[in-house]
Amino acid sequence: MTNGVTIGQAAAFVGVTVKTVRHYHKLGLVKEPERDSSGYRRYGSADLLRLVQIRTLAAAGVPLAEIGPLLDADAALFAAALADVERQLTERIEELTARRDTLHRLADGDRALLPDRAVALLERMPDLGFPADEVAATREGWVLARALVPEGFDDYLTHFEHALEDTALVALARRAAEAATWEPDDPRIAELATAAADHYLADSALLKTVTGMQARTEAATRYRLIAHHGEEQTPAAARLAALFEARLRAAGVRIPRPDSH
Repeated sequence: MTNGVTIGQAAAFVGVTVKTVRHYHKLGLVKEPERDSSGYRRYGSADLLRLVQIRTLAAAGVPLAEIGPLLDADAALFAAALADVERQLTERIEELTARRDTLHRLADGDRALLPDRAVALLERMPDLGFPADEVAATREGWVLARALVPEGFDDYLTHFEHALEDTALVALARRAAEAATWEPDDPRIAELATAAADHYLADSALLKTVTGMQARTEAATRYRLIAHHGEEQTPAAARLAALFEARLRAAGVRIPRPDSH
């Protein structure tokens, strides 16, 4: 009676494919048995045990390149190596969980790119009379702000919360949204810019919604990207913002100029 089994039988017994067994041979994880008188390689019980061990470790997430040394290690090294593999798997699970959570947030729109606190503020804006396009522009500006100046974003939201409680400011903001449809040379734009600037200058906490973000940037470019996002589509709004900033500068408020770097 011939001892051992063929590669096909060995693969079937262990629960892998013949191709996988040959790959294990190629990597040196298990030695190829000698051929019998018929020219077939015969796998004995020791070979099958080794294949089972390799398959089990691979299924547990151990990289194939690490399995050989692991199987040849003593008990202490084997336990330490398994603990390291467990740590790597835990990190991977946490990474995959975070990705899954991001997918869930994507299904909820804004929550993929903004924290819940910011989303709640955006949801309040329509009830306060802000038009949809103004809310959309605010949302995009916040996404930029969070990416470009992450360390200042929470403080900015605190100041914005304060601003939403200011009924006079909300009225000015609604007026500014309306002004976006005016002609750029409309004299009402200058009047609105002055009124808005004076209101900000009278409230130091409110003024931080303008100064707090740019104060944390080392380059004016990032401030301009945030503060003027989307204004190329609305010439009147761009002029209103320019006049508003000019009035604040005249009062001694530091704001980067359009030509600064």
